[in-house]
Amino acid sequence: MKLKFDSGLDYQLEAIKSVTDLFEGLPQQSAGFQIDFGKTDGSMFNELGIGNNLILSKDQLLKNLHAVQSRSNVPKSRMLVEADNPYQFPNYSIEMETGTGKTYVYLRSIFELNQLYGFKKFIIVVPSVAIREGVTSSIKLMREHFKGLYNNVAFDDFVYQSKDLSRVRQFAVNNEVQIMVINIQAFQKDAGENVDYNALTDEQKKKLNVIHQEQDKMSGRRPIEYVQATNPILIIDEPQSVDNTPKSQKAITNLNPLFCLRYSATHTNPYNLLYQLDPIRAYDLRLVKQIEVVDASSGQDYNQTFVRLDSVFYPANSKTPQAKVTIFEDSPTGTKEKQIKIKHGTDISSQTNRPDYEGYLVTNINAEPDNEYVEFQNGVSIELFQESGGMADERMKSQIEQTVEAHFAKEKKLKSKGIKVLSLFFIDHVKSYRSYDDEGIQQKEKLAQWFEEAYTTISNKPMYKGLITHSAEDVHDGYFSADKKKGKIVELLDTSGSTAKDDEIYELIMRDKERLLDPVVPLRFIFSHSALKEGWDNPNVFQICTLREMGTDRERRQTIGRGLRLPVNQDGDRVYDEQINRLTVIANETFESFAKGLQSDIEAAIDPNGGFKFGRVPKIAFTPLLNPEGTNYLTQEESEEIWSLVAEQGIIDRNGDFTEKFQPEKPDFTLNLPEHYASLEEPIINRMRKFLPRDFVKDARKRQAVSYNKRVELNADFKELWDKISQKTKYSVEFETPKLIELAASKIKSMAEIKAVQIEITKRDLEIKESGLEGGRITSNRTHIVTNEQPLPDILAFLQRETELTRGTLVEIIKASKRLKDFSNNPQAYMTEVAKLINRALHELIIDGIKYEPIPGQFYEMRLFEIQEVEEYLTRLYHVQSKDNRTPFDYIAYESGTEEEVAKLLDGDDKVKFFCKLPRWFKVATPLGDYNPDWAVVVEDSHKLYLVRETKSTLDRDKRRESENKKVDCGKAHFKAIGVNFKDATTIHEVLQP
Repeated sequence: MKLKFDSGLDYQLEAIKSVTDLFEGLPQQSAGFQIDFGKTDGSMFNELGIGNNLILSKDQLLKNLHAVQSRSNVPKSRMLVEADNPYQFPNYSIEMETGTGKTYVYLRSIFELNQLYGFKKFIIVVPSVAIREGVTSSIKLMREHFKGLYNNVAFDDFVYQSKDLSRVRQFAVNNEVQIMVINIQAFQKDAGENVDYNALTDEQKKKLNVIHQEQDKMSGRRPIEYVQATNPILIIDEPQSVDNTPKSQKAITNLNPLFCLRYSATHTNPYNLLYQLDPIRAYDLRLVKQIEVVDASSGQDYNQTFVRLDSVFYPANSKTPQAKVTIFEDSPTGTKEKQIKIKHGTDISSQTNRPDYEGYLVTNINAEPDNEYVEFQNGVSIELFQESGGMADERMKSQIEQTVEAHFAKEKKLKSKGIKVLSLFFIDHVKSYRSYDDEGIQQKEKLAQWFEEAYTTISNKPMYKGLITHSAEDVHDGYFSADKKKGKIVELLDTSGSTAKDDEIYELIMRDKERLLDPVVPLRFIFSHSALKEGWDNPNVFQICTLREMGTDRERRQTIGRGLRLPVNQDGDRVYDEQINRLTVIANETFESFAKGLQSDIEAAIDPNGGFKFGRVPKIAFTPLLNPEGTNYLTQEESEEIWSLVAEQGIIDRNGDFTEKFQPEKPDFTLNLPEHYASLEEPIINRMRKFLPRDFVKDARKRQAVSYNKRVELNADFKELWDKISQKTKYSVEFETPKLIELAASKIKSMAEIKAVQIEITKRDLEIKESGLEGGRITSNRTHIVTNEQPLPDILAFLQRETELTRGTLVEIIKASKRLKDFSNNPQAYMTEVAKLINRALHELIIDGIKYEPIPGQFYEMRLFEIQEVEEYLTRLYHVQSKDNRTPFDYIAYESGTEEEVAKLLDGDDKVKFFCKLPRWFKVATPLGDYNPDWAVVVEDSHKLYLVRETKSTLDRDKRRESENKKVDCGKAHFKAIGVNFKDATTIHEVLQP
């Protein structure tokens, strides 16, 4: 099967034309090169070879650049080469989303530039072996395609190798199109303009790259001189990884390029952006696969002794490493994760209330980079980002099962259409998939074993029987680097993806790229550590399973990028069917976390300096709109003028972020545009809505410090009220044990089924919009039952700690409930729920008979108002209007519309001499937890009233939570004990009534 290439894709032709139109005004064909043998007048060519020439002025180039940028709707450059630019030659950037044919575009641009203007010498600079192999593979696959498009044009391509310098000389002297592919590492050790080569010692010269060393076979010249003489056109593939240091920038300059074309989906410095096909546009145009995410991350098995190593670090001024780990801790509402710091000698059992952590005493913390781990006294050893006693293995098993099932479903759908399906697994450690014994015999490790188990099970389902005829062993393989030690011992390596040891792996999988698309070839499931992180895109990857942590920058985007390319059928034709083109990502994190992380990756990729954010209105946002005359689209300058007018109204801020003033749903909302643009108000508002985040909360980012007004202490009513309500109390209760046993057992008997631990799996569409990444429709839900086994815990010890009842009473309750059989299903969930129900029964019995009495000499101190200042979200604050020191704070924090209304009315009522929204630290102890009343008020009509009030939306107890009612009951008992008028209220009238 041969891949075919479509020469008529509009978006690719636009990207190519954005480059060729830069040189409008150049004479056709003959202007691009000249032969200058023997010239000695200082011109750019000499006897070393044939080069490119460019005779346009800088002014004309800038004019052409602006014309291209205006057409492409990207921001216009101020000048061709900015003052702070590290390069003195022009650089032009083309942004194309992964999977949209970036390599095809720049290779075809080479032939367009040659055909139009005669340019002949091109160098493609790449950051890694992976991308180099991808480029050379693409040239090989596209050779006949380009020859057919460009009249059988003769061209020569090669990879620069220091062992074969004859190719460099041929590159310089040959009169055909020359394409050199070179790694940045091959010429970084510089002997450039500010380095006098003749002044270097022989030892220093030997340390340079070969390209900078004098060669006898090249007439005593340095190979770099031949390159420089050609004034090559540079094409930088993934520039954010190529010239990201001063050293590499200097090396690029030393090639003496005519100009540079930069192609990437993730530019760090988009010099003179010509064309932008960003993720949003690529998604909208359906130029890449649509994405759906299978979230298989939820759930924890709280029955296990869980330890996860989150980080290893050195504290300030310390030479001894410490670590952060996450463990379990029981709470009244259930078991929760808790992160703690540990060091040598830390006993984790003293950091939690769970007895199963006995023996977890830290004996070693290893901080060696890429080999971080923690060892415990009980023999447990945990590597960075790994966990012990958690559900990592169960989650990975589930992810593998979901991937295999999704693969079979896709294969069943596409087999008749001649489309082979591939699935890709990214793993943390090679040793989890494959190893070798002392005899050099390959061994399957847990991931391979789990895969084959899942494959065998799913392939035998009636709906998939016979769909793939190959065995489980034949359909999967891993691409990893390896070291061969002495004898037969082989060690697989967790490499970075850019080492010399990766070369053969890249070559292997690139060689397999076309072969993998042949249905006869069994291989369908590919396991990789890092070799495929960049540079390898097979169009028929439909499933990507992430079995590793998504920790590094752009990790999610790089990962899904391996499967975004549109698929091909067995005839080599590209498939554009939207129902087929769906990439399923089986993630090891929640959908929300994946979407948020991917959105951050995209934002950082589009503008690493933070200038681009989803939901932010760019200055050229309005260029898609027609001008007021309806004759042309708005220019960038007109769009920026409108943007500034909207910003002046405070509807967006100086970054383009929305403020609370953007309220287009209000009838009287207007942008207050001048007369010339008034007719565009509705289109402008609709355009702005495109950028409005779904979860936009008006002014959610703004917080306001709530300040204490010390002058309130001069208000005698405040002091009088405070003396009354600041008295602390204690409570006592009585209950009958038989009634407790009966009530608690009844509640436990009717509690919901205690289910086994399970992982919930949800498949959901991911939508990419100007406003951000959002969840689309949910297409499936399922569960995966966890089979972890653990000794049953001491249930009575747990319940005794949580309820403070005797073991005898607890035994009676459990026996009477007749639900002990549920204990073995999920011990921790059972114990947590039973403890909660027993405490609920206990509370119901004791609230009715609760008694409060003052604690002599114990009061809340007035000074707490001053020292406990807080900061609240501005959207939940009422700004106090009165100036008579009737309330302690300048803002009142409210939690409901009722509270906001009460605050306004108390503030404006002359009868109110003092009011206060009681601070969070003012608490009344209750068996259900601390209770914080709402208001303290002093009212003067015929006489003064000192009141405490709880504001509710309703006084109907049946419409309020029972725990809410019980706390209010305790509040009544407390304030009755200290002689203060207390009740709950719904309106200002009820608040002020005695």
